Amino acid sequence: MQVLIFLVCLFASMVGGICGIGGGVIIKPTLDAMGIMSVSTISFLSGLTVLSMSLISVFRQRKNRLVEMRIGSFLAAGAVVGGMIGNALFQAVKSAAGQDDFVGMIQAAVLALVTFLTLLYSVFLRRRLPSYRVTNSAACIGVGGIMGILSSFLGIGGGPINLAVLYFIFSMDTKKAAANSLYIIMFSQIASFCTSCVRGTIPEFSWGYLIVMVTAGVLGGLLGTRVNKKLSAAVVDKLFAGLMCVIILICIYNACRFAALI
Repeated sequence: MQVLIFLVCLFASMVGGICGIGGGVIIKPTLDAMGIMSVSTISFLSGLTVLSMSLISVFRQRKNRLVEMRIGSFLAAGAVVGGMIGNALFQAVKSAAGQDDFVGMIQAAVLALVTFLTLLYSVFLRRRLPSYRVTNSAACIGVGGIMGILSSFLGIGGGPINLAVLYFIFSMDTKKAAANSLYIIMFSQIASFCTSCVRGTIPEFSWGYLIVMVTAGVLGGLLGTRVNKKLSAAVVDKLFAGLMCVIILICIYNACRFAALI
């Protein structure tokens, strides 16, 4: 089982590094579908895997100067606050529901909807709708906060929504959006992890799974940044769209499974 988890996390982290989606958007629903850990444990370990991948990716890309430091830092600051809020929201929903399956159903349904809307915009509307170039610091922090809340609550790191926001609100191209997305993901996941530590809400987990997943995240980050340099923006866009379709189907399956419909 650890070999399978390693391969899933390696693939997800590598693709996450290429597309800027973090990898958690693949890891979280895939491990949910496998049913080998609780929803809370998967969310936590997925977040740490994405954190390790984003740290490596951001470090490796530092010389490319693709991260817009002013805008990216304001977005990251908002993501830190959003990451703490999203973590608290997850714990509140979990406490209110009293069972992991209900939380898993909510996460899967929201992720399916967010991914579908992102796919719709990225494939069909991106070139038809005008994009903007927001530079106001308060607006950047607010947008980063929303992204941080979603990524932390869903346990996906950042996911496709980051790219859609960076395309639409900040007029970034594919490669620049991917680099800035990973930069934001790094800070939101640090905030989410620190919040779990401070609040004492770290779930029970297997250290073996943690080591396997984080190792895969590091290797995936290294491979992803290397491959990203060799691919054109058009190929990255096609890879992104294909993954979104697969993720939507997995999330629909998970939502139905958690709701005991299948």
